Amino acid sequence: MKIGKATVPRSAICTSDDETIVVRGHNLCDDLIGKVGFADYFHLLVTGRKPDAMASRVLEATLVAITEHGLVPSVQASRMTYAAAPDALQGAVAAGILGCGSVILGASENAGRLFLRIDALARDSGVSLQEAATTVVRELRQAKQAIPGYGHPLHKARDPRVARLFAVAQEAGTSGHFVRIAETVEAVLPELTGRDLRLNVSSAIPAVLLDVGFPATALRGVPILARTAGLIAHLAEEAEAPIGFALSYQATREYEYTGDVPAGWSPKAAA
Repeated sequence: MKIGKATVPRSAICTSDDETIVVRGHNLCDDLIGKVGFADYFHLLVTGRKPDAMASRVLEATLVAITEHGLVPSVQASRMTYAAAPDALQGAVAAGILGCGSVILGASENAGRLFLRIDALARDSGVSLQEAATTVVRELRQAKQAIPGYGHPLHKARDPRVARLFAVAQEAGTSGHFVRIAETVEAVLPELTGRDLRLNVSSAIPAVLLDVGFPATALRGVPILARTAGLIAHLAEEAEAPIGFALSYQATREYEYTGDVPAGWSPKAAA
């Protein structure tokens, strides 16, 4: 992230007067409300242009694919926060989104940057995608860095969302270039890592989005946006059928203290 030299705050996203609200050059009320879907509006906000049919379909599919993920840590954090502070929905949503890092949700951006790096190496050096993927993955391994977007604790074969996203992208008419890069990485991983690590949804999302020109700088925003909707659903359920404290009780029941204790003290004696 660069620190800019601007001394005057400027933005090309929105302006307004007492009669009109303008968003990315469009009259919000006349041109957008009731006329564009939310995914297309998100694309407009991020890129400054409405998506074509291909980009629209692919972006919509990625948002649907990643919105719900069960009781993952971010969802548990959100529900437990809401249980403790039911008057602050925004705080509970924030608690879940703050867990967007290199393991949960943030892997999409990291995988996208991996694909861009491989693409650049292949183009600049004139080598094949396989050679470029092998070089980059080997460098990551030597640096003891994870390969983002590959492997899954549950889906040992390919994550089922991968095939569906790739099918949607193909049906929409994308070039499939970054999908091929993603699959090339998958193909070279067994020899380089000794493990059969398959594509998961966090690599499929950037592959199909990069193929429709979605900016790499906003890749992490796609799962964040999608997961926000999922968190709100969980919190609506939490309000009607609370499990936030049950989640904390389960953690307490399994808790094991491993630190030092005062001389002569034991849990049994304390009881």
